[in-house]
Amino acid sequence: MRLFATLSVILFAAAAFARPSNDPDASPVLVELFTSEGCSSCPPADGLLQQMDASQPVPGAQLIVLSEHVDYWNQDGWKDPYSSSSLTERQSGYVRSLGLNTAYTPQMIVDGTSELKTRGTEQLIQALRKAASAPKLSVRIPSLKVEGTSPAVLRAQIEVDGTARKHGADIYLVVALDRAESQVLRGENKGQHLAHVAVAEEFTKIGKLEKQGRLSKEVQIKLKPEIDPTNLRVIVFVQEPGLGKVLGAALQKNTNNVASRNW
Repeated sequence: MRLFATLSVILFAAAAFARPSNDPDASPVLVELFTSEGCSSCPPADGLLQQMDASQPVPGAQLIVLSEHVDYWNQDGWKDPYSSSSLTERQSGYVRSLGLNTAYTPQMIVDGTSELKTRGTEQLIQALRKAASAPKLSVRIPSLKVEGTSPAVLRAQIEVDGTARKHGADIYLVVALDRAESQVLRGENKGQHLAHVAVAEEFTKIGKLEKQGRLSKEVQIKLKPEIDPTNLRVIVFVQEPGLGKVLGAALQKNTNNVASRNW
């Protein structure tokens, strides 16, 4: 736990030397954190993910983070309100595709290709630099809006240019809460007020990269009633089949407020 907290402080200091996160030349790097509010080791990792998102500590990289809450801790006293069996299945898929020993929390996966074991700051920074140096295809979200109520509908224009890549890659759209909080009443984190960033709520495969290598389409997704449209970020990424390498990613925010659940 101390390690995650220490890394967070060092990453904040490193941010002074990084390019702005809105740098158009920055290379996107997808950082997925599998976590749970029922796991006492997870809050420091959640804090580290927030620091990565806020400070953008790696020059030339745009760290696109995702907090993916698994459900296998739910039987230990606290049901994580952000947890999903589909995210547990996604983590299990990485265990198979990367040949890992097991799934656990907190577990970080970078660009679908490597498990980030944060044993030291240099190892973390080097892994992120390596991911940023890989060629990426162009992924854009030119427009994003939420219309109506009961249910609200998210409309996003998605553009992917993958002409330099072989076809067949999967294209995902994730609706995530920009910020989220919980007052934990039971379990290993009883009494703690936990905060999260980029919490995956809707995880949808919207298509494949076809032979022509380009995609341009408007996607419509009905939002869950409890989702605040002013507290959203949308992440689109292209990934080789079978939870392989992430070939490109993009992020668009639609934020004002903070969601909170006290269950």
